[in-house]
Amino acid sequence: MNERIALGFGDNIDYEIIWNSAVFEALIIEYDIHADELDIDRRIQSERDLVISILSFLKLGSGGERFIAAPEIIEPFSQRFARKITLGGTSVRAAIAMRKFGYTSALHLVTINDHVRRLIPPDSPYVCSNAQDSSYPHLIVQFGKDTLVRAGDIDLCASQPNRLIYHSDVDNITMKMNEDFASLITDAKVFLISGLNAMQHEAVVKARLESILRIMSSLPSDAQVYYEDGGFYEPSFSHLIIRALAPNLHVFSLNEDEMQGYLRRQVDLLDAFQIQAALRDLADIFPGPGLVIHTRHWALAYGAGAARFAKALKAGVTMATTRYCYGDDFTVEDYQEVESLPPGEEAAQLADALNQLPGNMICCVPVAHVEPSAPTTIGLGDAFVGGFLPALLDR
Repeated sequence: MNERIALGFGDNIDYEIIWNSAVFEALIIEYDIHADELDIDRRIQSERDLVISILSFLKLGSGGERFIAAPEIIEPFSQRFARKITLGGTSVRAAIAMRKFGYTSALHLVTINDHVRRLIPPDSPYVCSNAQDSSYPHLIVQFGKDTLVRAGDIDLCASQPNRLIYHSDVDNITMKMNEDFASLITDAKVFLISGLNAMQHEAVVKARLESILRIMSSLPSDAQVYYEDGGFYEPSFSHLIIRALAPNLHVFSLNEDEMQGYLRRQVDLLDAFQIQAALRDLADIFPGPGLVIHTRHWALAYGAGAARFAKALKAGVTMATTRYCYGDDFTVEDYQEVESLPPGEEAAQLADALNQLPGNMICCVPVAHVEPSAPTTIGLGDAFVGGFLPALLDR
């Protein structure tokens, strides 16, 4: 095959609901939910639990990904709202974003159905690890800054826009591999590993890692391998995966929530001293591949020769910010407009401070200052990847 970009491994269908505070307020009354029950780590075994979880994240203004006990909870809840069916998963969302700019890619899928066939780029060759059609929708909840929910003793106002992901996705939990993917990557210069965060059994994780390493043996020797982190069902599996793959990775990428999760502390994203300390600690936790961190204020690369990623970082934050402003239907012209915008002042100052540090270990690019009236908060990390990877080809 001639594809220079290969993307694995998971995909899914998303139910993107349109936020409606009145619906949540009615559910608070219906289920007699109280403020002292709010807990982002609550086990989700019913629609009531789901509502409590969403309200808990809204209270903090933070995003996250949670698993639900049964997929049947999602369908009736999503039908309470206006919704849009889209394609999810870092690999396929990145493929869709890149295709707007003329880049095709080879895909490994774990879910195939009519929605997937309709939404993936038609000229993307793919393999799927499931022979039968299946669908385990992910519930996507987005809220804007200052979103209000007031009912009973609950009085919430979101401090910033964010997104939540809920699912019970058997295809991604089992993460079956189709090793025929190896035949599609023999010319790949860029290889993405993503979507491994849903697995729930160590034996499954180890078996899938063995398959991935066998698949990767078909890569050209000069291929760049990029690993995108995620919200893991079992956090220890992330360390297991990175240890197994580290000798073959060039980039280990994660967002601000994942970074703070590994560090077990909050990090002021506009404080250069806290960022430096965070980078040193992350490099100790995950030695080997270069680090890429993408946040709402900036993106950076950390490691020897970090400046070589400057163009890719700029393309990544521009793609993510364009999606933030315009959603799924953004155009090349929208991207070019965002690309020309000045960065936020605080983000620019932070980037300057980091880039001037001795040692050339940090390359930081600030995010453009934008204030869209209806921002899209889902898929921003996926869009970042979709901007970053094609820029690696030009290296």
